[in-house]
Amino acid sequence: MDIGKAVCKRILELCTEHNITLNKLATISGITQSTLNNIVSGRNNSTTISTIKKICDGLDITIQEFFNSKLFDNLEQELK
Repeated sequence: MDIGKAVCKRILELCTEHNITLNKLATISGITQSTLNNIVSGRNNSTTISTIKKICDGLDITIQEFFNSKLFDNLEQELK
């Protein structure tokens, strides 16, 4: 799995854990619905750490908690 897909899956996983919709996540994170939709749909495979930090702030979790998932354990090599 590449990093973009892992980030997408982690966001969806966190929405489920917090029992919120993507729309609610966008609102509490201060990011646009279109930005979040682009991340989750795979149209944006290079999410910035700043956007991930906003998502973490909205969920009241740390960046470490965001990346503390098996999704990030065996990522594909980005440079080939």
